[in-house]
Amino acid sequence: MNGAADSMRALIIDDEKAIRSSTVIAIRAEGHLAEAADSKAVGLLKLHEDAYDLVFLDLRLGDEDGLEALEDIKRSFPQVQVVVFTAYASVASAVTAMQKGAFDYLEKPFTPENLRQILVRLEKQRKLETKIVELQAEIDLQNPTLDFSSDDQPMKSAIEMLFKAAPTQAAILLLGESGTGKSVLAKAIHDHSEARDAPFVTVSCPSLSRELLESELFGHVKGAFTGAIRDTWGKVAAAEGGTLFLDEIGELPLEIQPKLLRLLQERQYERVGEHKIRVTHARIIAATNNELKERVRAGTFREDLYYRLDVISVRVPPLRERMHDLERLTKSYLDFFARQLGRPRLAFSDSAWKRIDNYRWPGNLRELRNTIERAVILAPDDLIAERFVPENPPAALDAKVSVGSDISLETLEEAHIRSVLGRASSLDAAAKTLGIDPATLYRKRKRLNLQ
Repeated sequence: MNGAADSMRALIIDDEKAIRSSTVIAIRAEGHLAEAADSKAVGLLKLHEDAYDLVFLDLRLGDEDGLEALEDIKRSFPQVQVVVFTAYASVASAVTAMQKGAFDYLEKPFTPENLRQILVRLEKQRKLETKIVELQAEIDLQNPTLDFSSDDQPMKSAIEMLFKAAPTQAAILLLGESGTGKSVLAKAIHDHSEARDAPFVTVSCPSLSRELLESELFGHVKGAFTGAIRDTWGKVAAAEGGTLFLDEIGELPLEIQPKLLRLLQERQYERVGEHKIRVTHARIIAATNNELKERVRAGTFREDLYYRLDVISVRVPPLRERMHDLERLTKSYLDFFARQLGRPRLAFSDSAWKRIDNYRWPGNLRELRNTIERAVILAPDDLIAERFVPENPPAALDAKVSVGSDISLETLEEAHIRSVLGRASSLDAAAKTLGIDPATLYRKRKRLNLQ
């Protein structure tokens, strides 16, 4: 018999008294708690009144549709696992139930051993989820919490818009430079949504080849390609009922973009090597440090996919545009790392603060965090000197590069473009200053290997 700490509480919803009674007895024999309800209405009432870990639900409750009851349960209690009973030996009905969120199914008549195997799988799943929560807590202890309050109006407006959209199912597109905290914001949106207890799954679009990325996203069946030795569900299935975060969406290969568009528009997808249509209820959040409009103009990103992603789009300002927040963020990171390393008296010198204020922070929050962590580790005494804070690089323009000097037009153009890009807030703004189309600037920047 399981220990009390490991026992689960189950609710059996079935209109057949014999099934209710025998299932309750079998579950209790395995060391778990069990109660019963003879209708959807009574079952939902019990779920609202008490906390349950799992529900056994008949797919046919007299004249009631068990699939509708399943949807109601998963909508109101997404954390509760549901196992469905079916008396029809119908794989189709069981698959439909699992697409709607059921954990597994039992075909009537079932034996106590069939039921025990389901309970064992549920226990393993529960322990795994608990372990994930514990690991996440350990990770959180190693990373400072990002403060979403801001004295910068554009950042404040961005946060307000994102948290307002969080409870909806609308796709969200986060735009901004690398290191501005887009992935942390995506997780915060998930935590403010109705699906906060469901999975948050991240896919890094540039990390894999096209073939492997497609498989990671949508899953594959055994034999779909060389090396596919077993069926894999993929990240879309893993994010079911929760949030799928597509990081650096601008790097998504063109061949996969129509499939993502279908996922957004129709909520449908197919695993690689399989022709069965599957349905997802995962919410999509995407992020990119690229100008997607430029990618559309350059033909590397589908226009219809861009507009489908651009339902709620927010630009996350770079740190150099959030100077009102810089001191508070710096002190927050300093307090965290000083506490972690047992150096509570650490502080920046006046000259170090001056350099912090003057530096442009091209790496944004990520660079600020790393700089402060390194300073806390390496500072020999409690007053952190300015040498632990980076300096702005010298002006990129060579003194010999000027109008009328003995240089080629190409060299002069490169120097001018580099200078304008260094000052501009975005590629669009730089293109406007230069008097050229953004797509033209995008191509010139790529040809000249400028960032």
